[in-house]
Amino acid sequence: MSDAATPAVPEPVGRERVAAAAASLGIDVELVQRPPARSLHEAAELLGIDPAEIVKTIVVKRRSGDYLFALVPGGRKISWPPFRTLLGVNKLAMPDAETAFRATGYERGTITVLGATSALPVYADERILSRGGRISIGAGEHGWSAFVDAAAYLAAIGAVTADLTEPEDPQS
Repeated sequence: MSDAATPAVPEPVGRERVAAAAASLGIDVELVQRPPARSLHEAAELLGIDPAEIVKTIVVKRRSGDYLFALVPGGRKISWPPFRTLLGVNKLAMPDAETAFRATGYERGTITVLGATSALPVYADERILSRGGRISIGAGEHGWSAFVDAAAYLAAIGAVTADLTEPEDPQS
């Protein structure tokens, strides 16, 4: 009789983790492979969508040391003063790539709430809902995009919606 342990089943990674998390929340997700993109605008072009349909998932650090997610439509950036007011804090920062990875289990450019290794509060710019329909979010790995219904996604992840962005500088 062998005492050999049953081999461990590896945890899902990348897009598999995203798909599993979406399924557990009852969210329909479509995973689409695409060529590598150097920017959000290039990714939008490759996907044949408007940049505003891509929602960036940004990790934000509070002064207290805890983290949260900010969901920002393409072509926009966090407007720090109203975001700090909404949260009732006087300091927020974006952590470096390694810290963001440790907080979420995903590399920058792939970060999503779905399947993140930490359950963080989620704040979404209200324009995501006002646009309606399908949005593209991080798929957990480079070269992939995930498409979800905006309203269903924000509801399932418990996002607080507010006006928290401003247009990006077109020169940046």
